[in-house]
Amino acid sequence: MADQDSDLERTEEPTARRLEKAREDGQIAQSKELPSAVVVVASVAALFIAGGWFYHHVSAIFAQGLQIDPRALDTPHLLPGLFAKFTLESFLVMVPLFLLTMVAAFIGCTTTGGFNFSWKAAAPKPSKLNPIAGIKRMFGLNALVELGKAIMKFTLVVIALFLMMSYQMPDYLKLSSMAMEPAMGLAGRLIGELFLAVACSLILIAAVDVPFQKHQYAERMKMTKQDVKDELKDTEGRPEVKAQIRRRQREMASNRMMQKVQDADVVVTNPEHFAVALSYDPTGDGAPMVVAMGADHLAFQIREEAKRHGIEIFSAPPLARALYFTSELDRPIHQDLYFAVAQVIAYVFGLNTTRPDGTTPARPSPKVPAAMEFDANGKPVTLQ
Repeated sequence: MADQDSDLERTEEPTARRLEKAREDGQIAQSKELPSAVVVVASVAALFIAGGWFYHHVSAIFAQGLQIDPRALDTPHLLPGLFAKFTLESFLVMVPLFLLTMVAAFIGCTTTGGFNFSWKAAAPKPSKLNPIAGIKRMFGLNALVELGKAIMKFTLVVIALFLMMSYQMPDYLKLSSMAMEPAMGLAGRLIGELFLAVACSLILIAAVDVPFQKHQYAERMKMTKQDVKDELKDTEGRPEVKAQIRRRQREMASNRMMQKVQDADVVVTNPEHFAVALSYDPTGDGAPMVVAMGADHLAFQIREEAKRHGIEIFSAPPLARALYFTSELDRPIHQDLYFAVAQVIAYVFGLNTTRPDGTTPARPSPKVPAAMEFDANGKPVTLQ
């Protein structure tokens, strides 16, 4: 019973497939506090940087709106046109701020869990219209946590505003005795400082909420041991996945084999269809080893790799076929091929030895035993 209980515990890290499926369902680590904090910070920064520009244009539009055009009194139908004109001008002035807040909101929403759009999450679900389920969500644990966060957020913002307004109180008292223009400038600075206090409080809230949301998401995504087993069984059971795994395994094996070609002493070829790379240690007592072998395209790759490392390529079709069909990777050659391979290796080693007369050793024509003769399909020639 204890084993069953431990299997039901979500102790395993989520697999890539589970995380991918969660993103398809619209489930990502997301903080609701970070976007609002980024938007407020960006807006405050814009007001401090371009506040004078906004004030100049908005005040000019406001002053125009207060001026009474005599024509408008005689022709009331001009009023809608004037109203539309002032509205459009005001909108154009605020467009940069709107665009900035939109970009800030996008950055804030995508910072925690990245950009993700899910049709499944956007599609309407009948279960969301269930009043009983809605009541459970309203009074569930998650709702209580969100309520607590909202209360803490409200309290922190109120405290920040109270402290800032207490600090600004002498400036508030000066406003009534100041001229219009300097009073507007001072009021703008005071409002900007209030926004800055709110932004700082929201940054503090987001700094706590983002790690919390990531932790909660990681805990929700964890799987039981049985979940991992079922997903592995389901994934490996699909034909396309099996084919992909086998292809990947072949690629990895081929890459490892190609890396060993540089350690070979000679590559015996067919010359085009087969290639077998052999390595021999003259100081030892072992037989030559097969470090790489392949047919057709793989044989071509072996030959090219051998050329790149300056390894001798020896054309001997019967011997190449015999080595290919009777050998295994990283294993010694068949004992019936010792003599034929010894001739080839002696010739290759002799190429690196300078003779007194300056000549090179004669190229051998190695013969393979009758039982070792194969055709291109791997069938023994003696049986044909």
